[in-house]
Amino acid sequence: MKLYKYLTAAMILAIGSCKTVDYDYEDFIYAATPRVTLNTEASALPTYQTAKASFFNMADPEFATNQLFEWELSYYDAEGRAPVSEIEVYVSFNRREGNVPVYPIVLSLAEVQPNERQFPLPSSVRATDILYERVTEFPKSYSFTATELAEITETDLSTVQVNDYFLFKFIVTMEDGTRIVQYNDNSCDESRGELCDCRVGVRFKSM
Repeated sequence: MKLYKYLTAAMILAIGSCKTVDYDYEDFIYAATPRVTLNTEASALPTYQTAKASFFNMADPEFATNQLFEWELSYYDAEGRAPVSEIEVYVSFNRREGNVPVYPIVLSLAEVQPNERQFPLPSSVRATDILYERVTEFPKSYSFTATELAEITETDLSTVQVNDYFLFKFIVTMEDGTRIVQYNDNSCDESRGELCDCRVGVRFKSM
């Protein structure tokens, strides 16, 4: 038995001394991610917190001023291991995509996340996106009417069609100076339920 112990220890030392490759995962750092809390009660049509999608209902003649898109911005910091200094908030107006998510929203078998993504991927900030503001104090609450969003994005509401949408996206800067400009598609896909709310949006419907 003693001989076995000595041989095992020698093998471990030998294996350790033969290591010649450094792997990226050995030097990983914790990364913060955006966190969005949607006010589902403010949506003009039913929605779910996990969908990160609200709705304006164009069937209401006063939808442009009487309906609200409300949400709160904070962040996930890996239980204090990835502190954030600021989040840049970007907004854009977008025409409906070719493959629009089903509405009413259908939940997955677990009845938690929607069964498909609610906005296009990848969720990267584009040159046409408008920097709305830089946030340094959290949580930060937002409330917009369709008219206010149209003014910010210079959109003519008379040209808006069903399934067009306004979308907010985020760039996170951590306290160590790391600036995270994009997360991978799996993290941003609302149907996966990841702790990463890359975007939040409001879509136009008429019901």
